[in-house]
Amino acid sequence: MKSTIARLHGELVRYGLVVWTAGNVSGRVPGEDLFVIKPSGVSYDDLTPDNMVLCDLDGNLVEGAHAPSSDTAAHAYVYRNMPEVGGVVHTHSTYASAWAARGEPIPCVLTAMADEFGGEIPVGPFALIGDDSIGQGIVATLEGHRSPAVLMQNHGVFTIGKDPEAAVKAAVMCEDVARTVHVSKQLGTPLPIGPAHIDRLYDRYQNVYGQRSPR
Repeated sequence: MKSTIARLHGELVRYGLVVWTAGNVSGRVPGEDLFVIKPSGVSYDDLTPDNMVLCDLDGNLVEGAHAPSSDTAAHAYVYRNMPEVGGVVHTHSTYASAWAARGEPIPCVLTAMADEFGGEIPVGPFALIGDDSIGQGIVATLEGHRSPAVLMQNHGVFTIGKDPEAAVKAAVMCEDVARTVHVSKQLGTPLPIGPAHIDRLYDRYQNVYGQRSPR
């Protein structure tokens, strides 16, 4: 898991979702009440499996020579309260964070949004960094919602997934659709997709699209 998390931070850089040392990826250790997250304030160029940090589900340091990310409490709260989640990602990606700054959900006006998010990308409440308040907002917003992404008001993006790779994909897709819908709004009024069509697109993408293992 440490190797996976170190590698996936490189994907945040590759897709232009982070700057300097902001942002983080974490992953639940399968079969354990533990997760791996990046160390606080360490350059992305310097991240390796050896300096990843292991924490328990209360956010306490279990293993590692560095202090964990400042968002550790938020990640821990998600893992404690959403047992189906295996990965969490946080970014301040430009377009998605601009929607968050307005406290405005991204409307489902693209088939790619219906595919990945199953509807709009919702906005979560404003919360300060330092305790699990952000985690509480993430869970309260995403429980019962098909979207794996939430725009935390005045802050940025948090995404969840069945594993860390899925959470990173959701973060990449969130920024992509945030940019496209923003451009569309500059040109006029985007056309909404009807709920029945969203349901069909979401079902196809989640259950049919891509390669399937033979049964």
